[in-house]
Amino acid sequence: MKWLFLILAIVFEVAGTTSMKLSDGFTNLKFSILLGIFYLLSFVFLTYSLKYFEVGLTYAIWSGVGTILIAIIGFTAFNENITTLKIVSIGFIVIGVIGLLLSEK
Repeated sequence: MKWLFLILAIVFEVAGTTSMKLSDGFTNLKFSILLGIFYLLSFVFLTYSLKYFEVGLTYAIWSGVGTILIAIIGFTAFNENITTLKIVSIGFIVIGVIGLLLSEK
């Protein structure tokens, strides 16, 4: 159950950030409202996950995995520029998240 809370926090954070892009600077009301709802749900589940995980580990996984997923969405859905440096940098985030997970054991 503890992992479910963290996974849901990440999913809603990614949905919130995607809605942020689609809100077009708060000019699209539907995505502006969704942005708030998704971030609220993300923080609710992030708070629940903190009952089971250390705060540093939890936040690093939440933000790291969210960053990776948002970068992938940016590349695929919003046609953002993919460079070697971006891919290598995302790789470092993946290594960092894996390292933090291994430190938990």
